[in-house]
Amino acid sequence: MARPKYLPDNFTLAMIVTVAAASLFPCTGQAAVVFDNVTHAAVCLLFFLHGAKLSREAVIAGITHWRLHLLVLLFTFALFPLLGLGLRPLLEPLVTPDLYLGILFLCMLPSTVQSSIAFTAAARGNVPAAICSASASNLLGIFITPLLVGLLTSAQMQGGSSLESFGQIATQLLLPFIAGQVARRWIGAWVERNKAMTRLVDQGSILLVVYTAFSEAVGQGLWHQVSGRSLAGLLLIDVILLALVMFTAARLSRKLGFSREDQIAIVFCGSKKSLASGVPMAKVLFAGGTLGAVVLPLMLFHQLQLMVCAVLAQRYASSAEQEKQAELT
Repeated sequence: MARPKYLPDNFTLAMIVTVAAASLFPCTGQAAVVFDNVTHAAVCLLFFLHGAKLSREAVIAGITHWRLHLLVLLFTFALFPLLGLGLRPLLEPLVTPDLYLGILFLCMLPSTVQSSIAFTAAARGNVPAAICSASASNLLGIFITPLLVGLLTSAQMQGGSSLESFGQIATQLLLPFIAGQVARRWIGAWVERNKAMTRLVDQGSILLVVYTAFSEAVGQGLWHQVSGRSLAGLLLIDVILLALVMFTAARLSRKLGFSREDQIAIVFCGSKKSLASGVPMAKVLFAGGTLGAVVLPLMLFHQLQLMVCAVLAQRYASSAEQEKQAELT
């Protein structure tokens, strides 16, 4: 049977089930310690596999297009945070303080890798440049995100300075990634052949973090603090942020004289935020009581960006096909 169009993808359904399970059956006590240790191991394995999978040749092939990469990084680590701060008078009345903190955290995260490349390819954009930009954003995010969080939200950080938080992130995320890069010469081909396993670890680690985060947040009274009005406001904020960045990326890249293929890569790489990197980082940077509310804006934004980019990629591809047909006639 064909999948009904109104149903979300399996991962989205799994996240909904995970949040529901954490709300009804939160892990506490010794079980919470066990889940936390398993989650830590899964996140380390995830970044190890990402390190083993990332092709250094693809990065080198696209790295010379520095104007495109610089523009993507400016959107990711400058425009997004400026919007999060500049729109604060509009945003704060719509959500709780913890949800606004989550919005700021969302604005400081790196771009995605897989979906940015996939949508750029589907839209017939500059795929090598997308690979380089998305990969560079993800790697630099390990350094830049905790520094931005320390500068802009230091009062709410989980004990310690941004330097201490970077040390924790380096241990949990960067070192496994480097180990994966070192091991790539031996296991890289095997990882490429077993993409389903990588996807399982990728999605499984996120679900584990979401379950442990929401379990603790439920114990702190999350759903008594987040009303339907706050959720509606949060969704509206995510829509506004995505629309503003996409519109700015499309207009500015065109004005700066980038080719159509480059414009597509800039729009898709510059407007995305990584759930795979963001959820583990949030676990390190923020205290357990606020963690559930902090990752909620990112979870909603993740689904929103996938739906919007899927439609936009189809339109880009259709436009390219029409232009090609026009040239042939």
